Amino acid sequence: MRVAVVGGHGKIARLLHPLLVEAGHQPVALVRREEYRAELEQAGAEVRLLDVERSDAAAFAEAFEGCDVVVFSAGGGPDGNAERKRTVDLEGSLKSIEAARTRGIRRLVQVSAINVDDPLPPDTEQVWAAYVTAKRDADVALRRSDLDWTIIRPGRLTDDPATGLVALGPDIARGEVTRGDVAAVIAAVVDRGDTVGNQWNLVGGDLPVSDALDLAVSR
Repeated sequence: MRVAVVGGHGKIARLLHPLLVEAGHQPVALVRREEYRAELEQAGAEVRLLDVERSDAAAFAEAFEGCDVVVFSAGGGPDGNAERKRTVDLEGSLKSIEAARTRGIRRLVQVSAINVDDPLPPDTEQVWAAYVTAKRDADVALRRSDLDWTIIRPGRLTDDPATGLVALGPDIARGEVTRGDVAAVIAAVVDRGDTVGNQWNLVGGDLPVSDALDLAVSR
């Protein structure tokens, strides 16, 4: 399959591309800067330019041409800009959903964040509140869509080496997880139709990715 990755130069996406290639898929990295091309092509990705914030849904649909699956892995980054949480994390997701429907792409896998449905304390810092709200609302929109969706909600992300061992489920408690393990779960989910319609928390654990998915699906 050809897998469009929105936020194709993000830390998770850069780990995801080689895993998709290894699984026999063609990742299509959607990025805003031409300067990323050489690095991503070396990782096996096809590169297409797309500015998540400035492009409309029609441009997203054009970027999705020929693709079978969309992975939304874009994020506004750690720059302390509350507005970018809305324009990237929420509006980027909404445009991805609309564009996938326009293109007739049924499958959309979204990377969210753990516990974003929990109420926020009144004194929550503004940027964090904007981030949580954006992720929560993006997940609501995807769940309400008619797409074949899966939502992965990682705990606190680390850059430690991937362990290959995770815990996955709707009620898994907050914890840490490596970006490499998140990428591995996404790559596995893309290939599994039985994960459609599921929203799972993801943290480091003691089960190999395939076993953790089997357990989560069976519950």
